[in-house]
Amino acid sequence: MAQLAVNVDHVATLRQARGGVYPDPVHAAVLAELGGADGIVVHLREDRRHIQDRDVRLLRETVLSRLILEMAATGEMIRIAGEIRPDIVTLVPEKRTEITTEGGLDVRANVPQVRDAVARLHECGIEVSLFIDPDPPQIEAAAQTGAEMIEIHTGRFCDASTNIAKERHFSEIVDAARLAKNLDLKVNAGHGLCYNTIKRFAGIGIIDEFSIGHSIVARAVLAGMTAAVAEMQALVQKCG
Repeated sequence: MAQLAVNVDHVATLRQARGGVYPDPVHAAVLAELGGADGIVVHLREDRRHIQDRDVRLLRETVLSRLILEMAATGEMIRIAGEIRPDIVTLVPEKRTEITTEGGLDVRANVPQVRDAVARLHECGIEVSLFIDPDPPQIEAAAQTGAEMIEIHTGRFCDASTNIAKERHFSEIVDAARLAKNLDLKVNAGHGLCYNTIKRFAGIGIIDEFSIGHSIVARAVLAGMTAAVAEMQALVQKCG
């Protein structure tokens, strides 16, 4: 059965807009778990634009499901991960000028560096996921790094402007997931998924976990976090 990991970054985005102390992503994580979340995701960016070090440390103390830390494969971030010990680290590419992560990690061009980062995280007892595009060469490269899992970037599917394009990108995701499974990798998926696009995955049964944030936080602004997560969880359950 597919699981749901809820990203609470944009609760922190709202807080940072005023430089205050609320809304607190730690509080949001508690409510997300009450709504049925199987994991909590945060992205500690190098510029600290939303999630702060304090948030990650408190989440490590309070999250009852799984804490998933998204981060760039830098020395600073690997050190922080080693101190906090999240359950899973997802290595992602990161550009200071981007609004949100624009694409997958180029593992194929950086296998030695990624393998080194994975090994250092494994020394701390942390499982590793690689956020990559649904491209076979990237998945094959990911299997060479020692990472336990991948997270398939679903942005091209979610952002497609025509049904034909959507179906083409959806097929890419499915094919990528099957290849990853054949290479003994766990398969997660995320980026841009919402209450409409998640429905396309109903019955697919090949994605282990969906990572969803912005659409849940956006709905939570109006409906409340617990209700927003519960509604998404009901849809994800149909994907397993």
